[in-house]
Amino acid sequence: MSETDTQAESEQDAEAADTLRILLIEDNPGDARLIQEMLRDTEELAQRVSPGEATGQTPEISRENRLEDGLETAHAEPTDIVLLDLNLPDSEGLSTLETVHEETGETPIVVLTGVRDQQVGVEAIQRGAQDFLVKDEVTSELLVRTIHHAIERARQERERRQQREQLEALNRLNRIGHDITHAVITTETRAELEQQVCDRLAGSDAYRFAWIGGVNPGSDRVVAKAAAGVEEGYLEEIDVSVDEADESGQGPAGTAIRTGQVQVMNNAQTAPEFEPWREQARARDYRSSAAIPIVHEDLVYGVLCVYSSSSRAFEGPETAVLARIGDVIAHAITAIERKDALVSDAVVELEFRVEDMAEELVALSARESCTIEFEQLVGGDEALLAYGTARGVSQEEFTDTIDETDGIGDVRFLSVRRDELEFELVAPAAVSLFETIATHGGRVASATISDGEFRFVVELPRGRDTRQMIELIRTQRDDVTYLAQRTTERGERSDSGSSSVLEEELTDKQRAALETAFFAGYFDWPRGSTGEEIAERLGIAPATFNQHLRTAERKFFTSVFGE
Repeated sequence: MSETDTQAESEQDAEAADTLRILLIEDNPGDARLIQEMLRDTEELAQRVSPGEATGQTPEISRENRLEDGLETAHAEPTDIVLLDLNLPDSEGLSTLETVHEETGETPIVVLTGVRDQQVGVEAIQRGAQDFLVKDEVTSELLVRTIHHAIERARQERERRQQREQLEALNRLNRIGHDITHAVITTETRAELEQQVCDRLAGSDAYRFAWIGGVNPGSDRVVAKAAAGVEEGYLEEIDVSVDEADESGQGPAGTAIRTGQVQVMNNAQTAPEFEPWREQARARDYRSSAAIPIVHEDLVYGVLCVYSSSSRAFEGPETAVLARIGDVIAHAITAIERKDALVSDAVVELEFRVEDMAEELVALSARESCTIEFEQLVGGDEALLAYGTARGVSQEEFTDTIDETDGIGDVRFLSVRRDELEFELVAPAAVSLFETIATHGGRVASATISDGEFRFVVELPRGRDTRQMIELIRTQRDDVTYLAQRTTERGERSDSGSSSVLEEELTDKQRAALETAFFAGYFDWPRGSTGEEIAERLGIAPATFNQHLRTAERKFFTSVFGE
């Protein structure tokens, strides 16, 4: 098809969309012909109904003799107004109007009556018709004016009804938001809060069901964490992702998590982007949905999904109220997580396997059935100092393997026993990964080489976005595999505030000097390492090391003994 043909077709489609469509249901041939002649050549009516959009157009008139045929046409074709004779071969009287009004919904109806049926016309208006015309008194001007006024009154009634419904929906949603805020105050756990939110939304007559989902750590899939009103099997059937390249990630839930914006779907049973979930929408009779992101600062907690059997249930100001509800939930979860962190020593641990790091040591662990544990990692300016223990391997073989290992070198033994080596080694290749994890609030708690595998554990405070950390590590190294997530308890908390000093008072250089001195045996007797050796490891002058260490000691002991 040429560009000219395509343009002409588009113009024809636009013209067809602007055409005024009139359905005439009249069995009397003479009356029908008279109405059709009055309307056939008039451009005034279309111009009145759509000023500026229908210039030069005449109405399109469809005529049926029977009520049954008229209703079939009304269902099959778009109709702007119905001109209706009440006495038809298959229906008589006001029941004819009632049937058409029930079947065509908001389409305006003008009733056609005889001279002796004027009282019937008045009753027809009382029962839903916009107006009535006495057939013997109809003129072309009167017919045009009546149709125009009927369409305009129907439009105004529709707008008033929509505004009223929108106001009612807004008030209802504000009440729900108030109840959710109350739930925030009274609940103590995140699971309880999320369930109460779903229960309150599903308990409203306006919504069919609701659920809250979160991104499964280590994947792009969104899994349900709380739900209410959901039919059995629905959440197991649907597939939701946050991956934009995935078809299941292009729906409201995935998009809401990706963008941090409320996503509304007002035509769930027909919209092309809702194709993966269309059958479920039809089977469970919901026509619109809203996906509300639950996000606080850089923490993505999940998404709240709400469904309604009404079309266009989430419009206008409702979107802003939904966004506020999402913010309230996110702030509440943050507060709960922070409170838990204050009264609990629980932390989240993420375990990973790395394939292409320290491969010679990995091969040694498989060959000799030995275990190498890195118990403490201290970041220096140019290298990472690792303190750990090797079991089941000789000092000589361990040293030889270190010499052959890319990215690790300069091992120093702090303690040598028959079946156990305590060592310090330099790992410059791991600095970038270590810094990435530390910059985003994590800590490499431990690393182990055993049975031909290199695994490490990252520790995060409860409430942090674990998925973000997983993605950061994957971005840093493509040979890393996420294995597991668990919540564990730290050791007993000290009342001295030492953790606070380490985390808040010391600079990075002061902390590195203090930690290195401690793990390298500087404070042991006899000393496991001299100040010069530690300074060399850290790549600084002995005097600088001594200055950092003395400052760190003063701050630390001040926290213990007071000012």
